[in-house]
Amino acid sequence: MAAIKISSKVEESVWRDLKRLAQESHQSISGLLTEAIGEFVRRRRVRPVVLQHLEDSIDANEELGRLLAE
Repeated sequence: MAAIKISSKVEESVWRDLKRLAQESHQSISGLLTEAIGEFVRRRRVRPVVLQHLEDSIDANEELGRLLAE
């Protein structure tokens, strides 16, 4: 897939965190940004009613989620 060059501004602390994550995960900043933008777009395209059901389910099963995370 062809890549395009973009330009944007981000908060300095967020940029530092992104650079640190790239180093820790042995990934490029470009790769992380591509992944993050793709995930953001996919999440935004989910129908609001689906998101509401998901949030309701998470709220209703908060204790189960906490136990599974352990």
